[in-house]
Amino acid sequence: MAEAIAQKKFSCPACGAEASWTPAKQALVCAFCGTASPAQIELAADGTQVVRELDLAAALRAIPDDARGWQAKKTSVRCQSCQAISVFDPERVGQRCDFCGSSALVPHDEIKEAFRPESLLPMKVSESQVRESIRRWYGSRWFAPNRLRKAALTDTVRGLYIPYWTFDAQVRAEWTAESGYYYYETETYTDANGKTQSRQVQKTRWEPSSGSLDHFFDDELIAASRGVDAELLRRVEPFPTDTLTPYKAGFLSGWVVERYQIDLVAAAQHARQIMEQKMISLCARQVPGDTHRNLRVRSDFTGQTFKHILVPVWLLSYHYGARAFQVVVNGSTGAIAGRYPKSWVKILLAVLAGLAVVAGVVLLGGR
Repeated sequence: MAEAIAQKKFSCPACGAEASWTPAKQALVCAFCGTASPAQIELAADGTQVVRELDLAAALRAIPDDARGWQAKKTSVRCQSCQAISVFDPERVGQRCDFCGSSALVPHDEIKEAFRPESLLPMKVSESQVRESIRRWYGSRWFAPNRLRKAALTDTVRGLYIPYWTFDAQVRAEWTAESGYYYYETETYTDANGKTQSRQVQKTRWEPSSGSLDHFFDDELIAASRGVDAELLRRVEPFPTDTLTPYKAGFLSGWVVERYQIDLVAAAQHARQIMEQKMISLCARQVPGDTHRNLRVRSDFTGQTFKHILVPVWLLSYHYGARAFQVVVNGSTGAIAGRYPKSWVKILLAVLAGLAVVAGVVLLGGR
């Protein structure tokens, strides 16, 4: 299930009308008079932006109440079609679901307020750029039905901020394994004609080996979204977390935000599993020899920290026949990934063309 939060409005300093974050100008832009004003960002004493890393162990024990909530009155609704939970300002309750477009929304009561994000990536890719990118993407899908290419699908593109957790850790690994070294012996054998032949046979000599490895994981990303296809998100990663800016509600003005549905505990466990698998791969590269077996790795984690961040995406959700599809665009880098229906007619033509080529090669080879 996904939760989305529409943030509070920001007033134009010139005329008082509503201002929204505009990627093209990287500023809050008034919808009435066009005045642009920058979002206010917290700075350290040396003038650098402040993006905090939080101690993971302390947070797992207890997240303080003052780190929760969006500091604005809101109403929650559940989509009966996709089960997404969206949280909006009260006046926006009647809109359609931002994840599937359904109007079947019913009231939903939030039990506990969400953990507030520490930082975010401002939306950089404009809506016009996204629409053109999606058109080109569909144009390059040869197996897409012609009817789909002609449809005005980009009319349903929505800009969203979705939740991620990032994790840092210093890891010390000790490993043991059996290193295999190849060598060759000459063997004789009798062939089908009764003649004695010789051949080189590969053998492996096994020797014990061990070692250690230190590695620092920086911003291991764990998506906390339920409204966006997880596989598509992985395909548009990475998000440039080295350009994170401290959380300010002004960046989200006029945008919809999804509330995390994978909590800190589950995300931390997932990140730990990913890090441990990566440590095994890193240690495997250290094992000497031509091959190895029985690799055992013991990893010790220290200095574990995390951040709850928001990243920008553009989401296209649509139905073709009875099936639902999504296209996702990274709002920072413009990377695109999606799913689309396939035309069985085009697939059949491609198969027949392939068979014709094979048949032609066979005929030419037989001459």
